[in-house]
Amino acid sequence: MKKISESTIRRLSKYYRSLEQLISRGVETVSSDTLAEMDGITSAQVRKDLSFFGTFGVRGLGYDTRDLKRQIGEILGLNRTWRVGIVGAGNIGKALVSYAEFKKQGFQVCLVMDSDPEKIGTRIGELTVQDTRDLEKLIKKEKIEIAIIAVPADAAQRVANELIDAGIKAILNFAPISIKAPHGIRVKNENTAIEIEALSYFLTNS
Repeated sequence: MKKISESTIRRLSKYYRSLEQLISRGVETVSSDTLAEMDGITSAQVRKDLSFFGTFGVRGLGYDTRDLKRQIGEILGLNRTWRVGIVGAGNIGKALVSYAEFKKQGFQVCLVMDSDPEKIGTRIGELTVQDTRDLEKLIKKEKIEIAIIAVPADAAQRVANELIDAGIKAILNFAPISIKAPHGIRVKNENTAIEIEALSYFLTNS
């Protein structure tokens, strides 16, 4: 697989959502200039990002919105269903279980686990919270492909290790700590505190 930068993949996701907006408004074709304006970048950047994956659109006519959305969806793996498991049934875990955007894009939350006896056996939407002591067995039984960690920082690395041992190769981490993983395992660390600190820096120094 060719090496594509993280920033390019992020922009593809933005293009995908911009195309959804255009399609919902009945727009059938779009130029790179319009896509660039919607996403706050240059049209040259749009064309460069798309060029990594082939030839799209027709010079002078632009891109067919539905066709480009479909092709970007295939590049991002959104043309299939991914089975997702969540470790942590606290506030973040509960919110993620019911996050409508996941289901819309093909991410099906099939499993939620926790180590707290008071949470084990309770319901979150259609799912029953399972015991993390059975993590490996449950991951394999439910054929989980992507795992989300939503546990306290002091437990995150241990949980990640257990997920990796269970065969998970893709982890989205919401714990306020960066997780270490061996080569071949993809981890995305989502730290809301860091993001809001970047905003406070901007306000402080503007």
